Amino acid sequence: MSKYRNIVWFLKAMQEYTRGGYETASKHFVVKDLSADLGGRSFMITGANSGIGKATAMAIAKKVGGTVHMVCRNKERAESAREDIVKESGNNNVHVHILDLSESRKVWEFTEDFKSKHSSLNVLINNAGSMVNIREVNFEGFEKNFAINTLGVYILTKGLIPLLEKSSEPRVITVSSGGMLVQKLRIIDLQTEKRPFDSTMVYAQNKRQQVVMTEEWAQAYPKIHFSVMHPGWADTPAVAKAIPDFYERLRSRLRSPEQGADTVIWLAISPAAARMPSGKFFQDRKMVPVHLPLAWTRYSREKARALMVRLEALAKRAQPSAGRSQLNCPIVDISGGPQDCIKKAA
Repeated sequence: MSKYRNIVWFLKAMQEYTRGGYETASKHFVVKDLSADLGGRSFMITGANSGIGKATAMAIAKKVGGTVHMVCRNKERAESAREDIVKESGNNNVHVHILDLSESRKVWEFTEDFKSKHSSLNVLINNAGSMVNIREVNFEGFEKNFAINTLGVYILTKGLIPLLEKSSEPRVITVSSGGMLVQKLRIIDLQTEKRPFDSTMVYAQNKRQQVVMTEEWAQAYPKIHFSVMHPGWADTPAVAKAIPDFYERLRSRLRSPEQGADTVIWLAISPAAARMPSGKFFQDRKMVPVHLPLAWTRYSREKARALMVRLEALAKRAQPSAGRSQLNCPIVDISGGPQDCIKKAA
């Protein structure tokens, strides 16, 4: 079945995820959807110093009234990107925050610090991602791809939900990947300790987990509009570094960062996007399925809940408590089925 999924997905990808796919889809875009006045609205974008993140930050900064919070790992590259954005947009309300999403405890600390200094946040865009090709673990013992793509997104979003809920028209957009379509949801071995490490499949699994998180958050927090999206195959520094062979073979067919960012921006500012159901998966401004036909990747609500329980347990393990991180707390044991997972994590 995995071979079937891979073949069907690749045929779909070559038709839809390339620059040509974007050009075809964009013929049906409504131009006025992006003609929004952002007066008084603030936007946080992770990984905003290059690629899709920078293109998103640039587009929002150019809108009237928008405040942009760039969350980046590298201070020098972040400040350089900010200079570009301010110069081109003429908007000085662009702020840099330095955070490495692979350091789970620091993500918790960042959310608390941000909430103490800011009275509102209207939109959170979880754009930063990683494909580390060799298995590495962070200080807390979490595998780095999982720490950045899944646990980092979980902690950042959960930590900022109280601020989002008291802000007007709050939205959370997570940049996922169409690669998740080839993956079933796993709730055990989340950090690839027991199976061979394949960074492409680990990344795809993380992106499947992002889809599930978005669905579950939409149910739990109805005041916030949640969405997750696939930007297509875009020509970004991250793609060139993580999968160089793929990049060289398809470089001429890759989307520009601006094309990849289009649906992110649409989901972040368009009134039309806010009228779509919360918790859904989007591609080129359209709601699309999260499973390939006949691919056997569907999961039960019970299994989705089990993932969220597991993530909550792992997040709490890294959460500072009375000035100390709970790094020495035992890792929750998970084996067996979804119901076992819920019982043990509880």
